[in-house]
Amino acid sequence: MKWKMAENSLFAILLRAQWWVSVLVAVGSFGALRLLVPDLYALFGSLPFVVIACVATWKQLRAPSASKIAAGLEALRAKTWEEFARALEEGFRREGYSVKRAQGAADFELEKAGRMSLVCARRWKASMTGVEPLREMVAAGEKREARECVYVCAGELSDKAKAFALEKKIRRVEGAELVALARP
Repeated sequence: MKWKMAENSLFAILLRAQWWVSVLVAVGSFGALRLLVPDLYALFGSLPFVVIACVATWKQLRAPSASKIAAGLEALRAKTWEEFARALEEGFRREGYSVKRAQGAADFELEKAGRMSLVCARRWKASMTGVEPLREMVAAGEKREARECVYVCAGELSDKAKAFALEKKIRRVEGAELVALARP
């Protein structure tokens, strides 16, 4: 079983924040703790925040720049559907999924550890996507009893589509995640 951190836990929030936020929390916790306990214990109590700062720094240094992401998305938009579909298939296989092409509202069926997911990627070039393709995918997912629905886009989702995706727990693959997934 894969361990997953709660999305709104303090450590998860600090991992998503800039590295220096964790350093400030570490210094603040050390200052507050040393009023209550000896310095060595205060240092030990603030150590998890120092570790989080190191991990956040490492992640931020390895993250691609906005210009690299934009260039990667433009390269993906320049591909034909068949080239893009092959790149996605290879990306999902690298992540350990078995991939089959699907018909209808979904373009791919992914299977991993006995769990089936549907992926809709056909409208990846659209600059703005509305809620209708997401509704079709959710209906197809319910019909096929999929555990997860994944929507792939290189553009933006409308506000209604974002709200619908959040409500129906649709995983969105976009931006840096899409560029990393479809890399050659």
